[in-house]
Amino acid sequence: MIITQTPLRVSFAGGGTDFRGFYEHDYGAVVSTAIDKYIFVVLKERFDDKIRIGYTQTEMVESVDDIQHELAREAMRKVGITKGIEISTMADIPSEGSGLGSSSTVTVGMLHALYAYKGETVPAEVLARQACEIEIDVLGKPIGKQDQYIAAYGGLRHFKFMPDGGVQAAAIKLDPAAKQALSESLMLFFTGITRKASSVLTEQSRNIDNKMEVLREMRDQADDLAAELQNGAVVSLGNTLHQGWLKKKQLAAGITNANLDEMFELAMSAGALGCKVTGAGGGGFFLVCAPPENRRAVRKNLAHLRELPFNLERDGSKVIFNVRR
Repeated sequence: MIITQTPLRVSFAGGGTDFRGFYEHDYGAVVSTAIDKYIFVVLKERFDDKIRIGYTQTEMVESVDDIQHELAREAMRKVGITKGIEISTMADIPSEGSGLGSSSTVTVGMLHALYAYKGETVPAEVLARQACEIEIDVLGKPIGKQDQYIAAYGGLRHFKFMPDGGVQAAAIKLDPAAKQALSESLMLFFTGITRKASSVLTEQSRNIDNKMEVLREMRDQADDLAAELQNGAVVSLGNTLHQGWLKKKQLAAGITNANLDEMFELAMSAGALGCKVTGAGGGGFFLVCAPPENRRAVRKNLAHLRELPFNLERDGSKVIFNVRR
């Protein structure tokens, strides 16, 4: 039996510049962090040649080609395991539409478990790159690359997405006091809205050519934030979130709505320094950056939303149980 633990993420700046339609013309950049909320993949050998996949439903099939869970199907094809296993997934958050990168986290975690089952140790870069190949190239999803890379690498990272397809992954190292200050300034609230990200992302992808200047500004925000965080200036995050959200709303019509705009106003009026909807937008989780003295007021104004307490996560995807016969 193999169990992998792969972290979810929150993105601080640059989201959208990790799309191929942008970085092929002008490099993209994001700053994001893994958090201590996870997706677990459990894989075990079967006594027969059938394949069982367990998630919000259960599949029992004879062939990889018959698997409906497309991420599991393509991960098995990628690794070359075609029979005689059971795979189950469990998540710390709603499994779809969270805005915390859950789909890519599943893909990275499945690849990691399948390679471990074969007795192979695979570096984070390979897990991330192959997860991108599955989701973007094989399945044609209208998404970027940052979710796969932060899930595989973990930590607080500054990623650059180069025109040749390469990805530079730089750790942003904070001293303990700065890391604690950053963690204590962040709050996550569940909007109560889960949505298919694909419709928002499809529109965003179609609009890239017309939004190049806005995307360059968002890319530059990520580069600037990385430098500021590296120097310990965690107070700069609030303004970056605020300005980034104003820019992000220009990328597609479905990114915000009246309910989300109201949440933004409630948080800011309580003393938040900045906020944004995580992921594609339209729902999922709402990220707030607020100084410690204003956190109680933010919670009061957003009392109708469920808070998800979290901390920053140092590690990326890892095998936490491995017993192979």
